[in-house]
Amino acid sequence: MAVAFFAIAMVLLFSMSSDYSGTPVSAASEGVQITYGSVIKLMHDNTKVRLHSHEVPYGSGSGQQSVTGFPGVDDSNSYWIIKPIPDTSAKQGDTIKSGEVVRLQHMRTRKWLHSHLHASPISGNMEVSCFGGEEESDTGDYWKVEIEGNGKTWRQEQKVRLQHVDTGGYLHSHDKKYTRIAGGQQEVCGVRQKKADNIWLAAEGVYLPVNQSK
Repeated sequence: MAVAFFAIAMVLLFSMSSDYSGTPVSAASEGVQITYGSVIKLMHDNTKVRLHSHEVPYGSGSGQQSVTGFPGVDDSNSYWIIKPIPDTSAKQGDTIKSGEVVRLQHMRTRKWLHSHLHASPISGNMEVSCFGGEEESDTGDYWKVEIEGNGKTWRQEQKVRLQHVDTGGYLHSHDKKYTRIAGGQQEVCGVRQKKADNIWLAAEGVYLPVNQSK
């Protein structure tokens, strides 16, 4: 685990813009504010799997890189970099408010968490995939953060929903498991209804401190 955190911290160090002076820290306690540029794992509230991707394409639907729910805690393919959408004033170290639209970039493959109207392989809901890259991103990568309860800014261990902007579907998982492309891993999909199974929490990760510059 220490090696994994060191590797992530180095990724952050080399990717940070020159006007950011904060130091990446690993978050180990509840309540840490989540900021742009942080690298996190998203935990599904009901089943405790981590949002996960890997270089395995779907065998149906879009054929894009698959996204699953991974039951283990230590897998490095479950890390995501939180980034703003293009052409906004948001910058590294800024906090994320409820209702804000973000992108999640898979750390290992550099593709974006994506969704569309293709059917998901098991349940037939909306497929969630990874797509694009550093120079390729579109509105299919946009997710609106909805904080549960009275919170106004996103914090670690705080319940949130991520709603896909183009389709209106919420990032969702359930106990339906794959037997082939990712044996034992859960399906992740999009559903338009608000349900207990589309609540997530920011768990393990390396979080950038809040940017204090004006």
